[in-house]
Amino acid sequence: MTDPIPPGGPGVPPSRTVREGWESHGVPGPQSLQAGRSQALESAGASWSRRVAELGVGAPHRPRPGDAGGPHRGGAELPLSPPPHPRGLWPLLKPAEPLAAPHSPLQSVSLPRAMASALSYVSKFKSFAILFFTPLLLLPLIILMPAKFVRCAYVIILMAIYWCTEVIPLAVTSLMPALLFPLLKILDSKQVCVQYMKDTNMLFLGGLIVAVAVEHWNLHKRIALRTLLWVGAKPAQLMLGFMGVTAFLSMWISNTATTAMMVPIVEAVLQQMEATSTATEASLGALELADKGKASELPGSQVIFEGPAMGQRENCDRKSMCKAMTLCVCYAASIGGTATLTGTGPNVVLLGQMHELFPDSKDTVNFASWFGFAFPNMVIMLLLAWLWLQCIYMGFNFKKSWGCGLERKNNEKAAYEVLQEEYRKLGPFSFAEVNVLLCFFLLVSLWFSRDPGFMPGWLSVAWAEGETQYASDATVAIFVAMLLFVVPSQKPKFNFCSQTEEERKIPFYPPALLNWKVTQEKVPWGIVLLLGGGFALAKGCEVSGLSEWMGKQMEPLHAVPPAAITLILSLLVAVFTECTSNVATTTLFLPIFASMLQLHMYTAVVRHLHCP
Repeated sequence: MTDPIPPGGPGVPPSRTVREGWESHGVPGPQSLQAGRSQALESAGASWSRRVAELGVGAPHRPRPGDAGGPHRGGAELPLSPPPHPRGLWPLLKPAEPLAAPHSPLQSVSLPRAMASALSYVSKFKSFAILFFTPLLLLPLIILMPAKFVRCAYVIILMAIYWCTEVIPLAVTSLMPALLFPLLKILDSKQVCVQYMKDTNMLFLGGLIVAVAVEHWNLHKRIALRTLLWVGAKPAQLMLGFMGVTAFLSMWISNTATTAMMVPIVEAVLQQMEATSTATEASLGALELADKGKASELPGSQVIFEGPAMGQRENCDRKSMCKAMTLCVCYAASIGGTATLTGTGPNVVLLGQMHELFPDSKDTVNFASWFGFAFPNMVIMLLLAWLWLQCIYMGFNFKKSWGCGLERKNNEKAAYEVLQEEYRKLGPFSFAEVNVLLCFFLLVSLWFSRDPGFMPGWLSVAWAEGETQYASDATVAIFVAMLLFVVPSQKPKFNFCSQTEEERKIPFYPPALLNWKVTQEKVPWGIVLLLGGGFALAKGCEVSGLSEWMGKQMEPLHAVPPAAITLILSLLVAVFTECTSNVATTTLFLPIFASMLQLHMYTAVVRHLHCP
């Protein structure tokens, strides 16, 4: 059946007779068709608008000639034309007006999306821009002022930006003085390259090799577990034990290695304590339910049910204790590294730059003198950190801190069992661990007895002639580091007669405590280069006159009390280390502070001479 076509064509209105004939046959007339047309348009437009709004898009996609249509940009397919109208109406309908596009949600989020896109592009090209445009932007500095100290300042500013942003590795940035100082005629190549392997670098390298041996044979883990078993498992004691052990180990090995070793032990103890607490709560809950059931059977009894508040509070207390136990390890590792000269990189930077910036200081700063100054400070800071963590996370509650009650006793027992189990896994003291421990004690005793200050040391016996001291702390460190490649890790077998054929094929001298493969993998060689770059910068500041120029610019600070200056500079360095490494920060600021000190001392001497 086909749609009826009016006589005269679709555009000619039908006559009255024809209209009456349509109506007699049940076919709707023009008025009825017009009403149906309006209703159909409204229905089709509403459904089309709902369809568009559900898909979350604007105006429908209009394909160009030749397009076959396809999925919309939002991932769904839209029809290319409005839905078909009812049969019999299409020839009489005028072309529908384009539908008004509903408001698209994409329009409301276009601005944030554009900002996110812009930020992604900035992040994408940030390293490229800093790496290549920073030297060009700083170039007018040395063009307008071609003085020697300005060229040195150009190198220092460039290295500071690279160190802070880490667009290239820190160790690679540290090699820039070896390239730029000769090119800018600040220092010749021989003078620069000598700074990268000084006595201080060898001291730090020897200490790192000894630390590698301690880590390789798990001696640090045995010391930590044995100490924690001796301290006890009460919460306050356990946290103090964790901090004490971590601080002691970080005095001799790197802070990162100490933290990496201690955190798994802390996590194992906390997990066992959590499991024990859960089991204890379950058993106590069953007992309470049984007691309440019995009490409800008694006449006139009143049963008070505890809400979930108590459980939530205990859960918060456990989370706080977990945070305190984890943070205490990180704090103690940073604090403990300050106690010894080789405990952390900034201490070694100070030692090396003391010799450069103050040549007359000679052997004022050595291992023994630094330990005597820094160890009491480390103990005080450690106790203050412990008290701070107690106040913030655990509170000064005797019951909570020192463990009273059934649950506390169960937690202590669980923690103690975990420590015992971890210690049992290490087995008995091995021959290698004993030898590493002996080498460690030898290193520390030789460091302390070389030149203790209050009495003659072994240095004065045969290795000192007048003002010349032939042996230093670096000599001791390298001596013990070489011993680790010689001392055997197993007992040599002297029973040649009773050996089997296979045992005779084995070399008589067992493998040493360390081999070069392990040392090469575990020693952070980048820090050695970082120290060398710092020493090269200090030498450049001294030779170019930059240190003297910076000191003169800070003359107005002489009116400020020394205590205030110390506080201001401490805060400045503390803020600066939040965005760059400690060694790089120390390397940058030490020459500036040394210049201030020299000028302050000079001013004080002049004032003293002019006083009546």
